[in-house]
Formats: sequence, structure tokens, C-alpha cells
Amino acid sequence: MTEPLAPGSLAGRRALVTGSSRGIGADTARLLAEAGAEVIVNYRSKAPRAEKLVAEIVAAGGAARALGADLTDAESVAAFAADVAAGGPLDILVLNASGGMEAGMGEDYAMRLNRDAQVGLLSAMRPLLGAGSRVVFVTSHQAHFIRTTPTMPEYEPVALSKRAGEDALRALIPELDAAGIGFVVVSGDMIEGTITATLLERANPGAIASRRESAGRLYNVGEFAREVALAAVQPIPDDHTRYVGDTGDFTG
Repeated sequence: MTEPLAPGSLAGRRALVTGSSRGIGADTARLLAEAGAEVIVNYRSKAPRAEKLVAEIVAAGGAARALGADLTDAESVAAFAADVAAGGPLDILVLNASGGMEAGMGEDYAMRLNRDAQVGLLSAMRPLLGAGSRVVFVTSHQAHFIRTTPTMPEYEPVALSKRAGEDALRALIPELDAAGIGFVVVSGDMIEGTITATLLERANPGAIASRRESAGRLYNVGEFAREVALAAVQPIPDDHTRYVGDTGDFTG
């Protein structure tokens, strides 16, 4: 198992983790805070959950604040960016928020959130990111490899939209490189205990067990969050992609 970041290794640095009131985002925020970073916990509608996480981080000696925003709404993002900017520059931007399997959000919601909102938020935060900063985009093998490896029908709209978001962000790498801003994609297999896994299991009973059997094992939320947090500081691979878990079924 990968070790977490060393305490104090991110002292004096500031991080924003989107979609961090629960799950992978919350554990990533905790790890960055434990390493000394001041962390912005972003949420869409779960303010009490985000504030509880902030209280836990502060009680443990860390620094954090909760800021809400609907990342699919331009006005909300603009107000959010202004709030973030009031605290100073950013050193780490973790693009973790995603979705598309929720009911009642509209047919285009997955693409608006997983592609358009990712690019829009990076654009809004771009003035706060200086040389030496890092952008981390969190995705799944099922999305990263969707062009060559089919996924579960229930997940396909999400996978296609997340791959579209990844492609749109990768197109910005030359511009980010020129400014000294790092960019890395963290791609993992299905993660035990996430809302996505829960929704997939509800729509297709046995889907997660089947994937676990095929992969040998699946990472849990905490294990994957460690990899996301480490991606914010470790050397960037040549292809800008950090793979977590087995990829044999996708690359074989």
C-alpha cells in the first residue's frame, strides 16, 4: 500500500479539491491537510457534510475551509473563484468532482459536469496557479480507455463524458507547461465504496463483484485517495497519466 504524504511536506501550500464533501475527494482533502496544506473543501449541495470535514481537519491541527459552488453554473463558478482568490494563490487543484448517473439532472448533465465544468473551473482558477503548481484530474480506467475498451452500458455516458473532459484538459498541456504548471491524470479501476459503484450495483446487480473478480482486487476509497494526493507532488509521468490498479483488461 502506498504511504501517505509526509507530515509538514506541504506546509505553506494551498490546495483546492472539488467534490470533496465525501468519498475520494474528502479523503484526498484530509491527506493534503495532514501534510500541511491549507485545503479548500468544495461541495455542491452538502454544506453540513463539508463543514463537518473542515471541523475534523481543524481539530486535527490542519487548516481548511468549505466553499460551495455548482460547477456547471458559470455565475456560481465566478463567485467561487473570487472567494478562492481572496485567500491567495493555489498550489494544487484536484479536479475530482464528477457525476452523470444521478436521476433528474438532464440528458446533457454528464457532459456539462465531466467536460465543460472541468475546463471552465480550470480557466477560472488559472490566474491563481503559478509556476510549480499542479493540476490533478481524477478519472477511471473505464473512462480513460473507453475509446478502445467497452464498459458497462449503465456507465457509458459517464465514461464518454469523462474521457471528453480529459481530452479537453490535455489539449491545454502546452499552455500549462509554458507557465510551469504541472498536469497529471489519475486513472483508477472501479473503487469500492464510492457513490458511482453504489449506483452501478443498483442498476446492474453483481457488476462490482464481477469487476473485482476480473481485476483481482479493487482499491477502496482511502487507498485511491492516497494515490490522488501523491499525484499532486510526485514526478509527472511522460504521458501525464498515473495508473492505479491493474490495467491488463484495458491494454491487453
